[in-house]
Amino acid sequence: MVVSPPIGFIGLGTMGEPMALNLATAGIPLRVWSRSTTKYPRLVAAGATAMKDIRDLYHQCGTIILMLTDGGAIDAVLARNEPEFPKRVAARTIVNMSTVPPEYSLSLATDIQASGGRYVEAPVSGSRQPAQAGRLVAMLAGREEDVEAVRPLLAAMCHESFDCGPVPGALRMKLAINTFLITLVTGLAEATHFAQRHRLDMACFAAILDAGPMASDVSRSKMTKLLQHNFERQAGITDVLKNNRLVVESARAAGIASPLMDICLALYANTEAMGLGETDMVSVIKAIGIRDTGSGPGGIHR
Repeated sequence: MVVSPPIGFIGLGTMGEPMALNLATAGIPLRVWSRSTTKYPRLVAAGATAMKDIRDLYHQCGTIILMLTDGGAIDAVLARNEPEFPKRVAARTIVNMSTVPPEYSLSLATDIQASGGRYVEAPVSGSRQPAQAGRLVAMLAGREEDVEAVRPLLAAMCHESFDCGPVPGALRMKLAINTFLITLVTGLAEATHFAQRHRLDMACFAAILDAGPMASDVSRSKMTKLLQHNFERQAGITDVLKNNRLVVESARAAGIASPLMDICLALYANTEAMGLGETDMVSVIKAIGIRDTGSGPGGIHR
């Protein structure tokens, strides 16, 4: 697949690096930029061009993908509220794949369009492993013609994409999906903790879950990590906490109840406070464990 002019990609973190690698591997002319240059060698080896100056990326690219931590990072790379901003977005399509507050995204879309640019929301569902495999699921929002122009580009990173209407529909959809994901994994961690504390046969516990109607790719991968005490990051505690907070804040703003997510917010905050922010979200089992009353069977059956 050949795209001209080149595509720009800004943000090479846990998710951004494998996503950019998939674009480069697919033969898409790619220009990448990140504050940290440690990921550049792998991307250059895959065919991407690493940019020393972010202004050169904007100069060369008509479509720029952002995969950044938050709105502050997005504002910084776009030079938003600075004289440089219109030069960076005019006549370009900015594809925001970051998870940010819907209200922020709507205001960003307004500013970009007022400066003569195009804006597409494209947050994704999936963690690092699906990102590496090109199996993410994209949620798209924006003007119909802009979304359709971007859709073929996403095929190298996402196996499916869904239209979610105008901005900020995609980000609101992403928060709804995250509500299910976070409560699902937290429930699995609590169930595992319960089984361990009762000294159940953990292999049997996992087999029963895997054989039943609740089994999924998520339950299987996270159950394996829990049984192996493998807390290597796929979806990190700090990132999950950020997403959890976005859900709760959006719920509050709309007058929506979020009782399970309120509990999860406290648990993931506890886990981060334990120094586990960079570990996988299954580490929430440790925050669950410190709430034990001590009156149960005790101990963890390994």
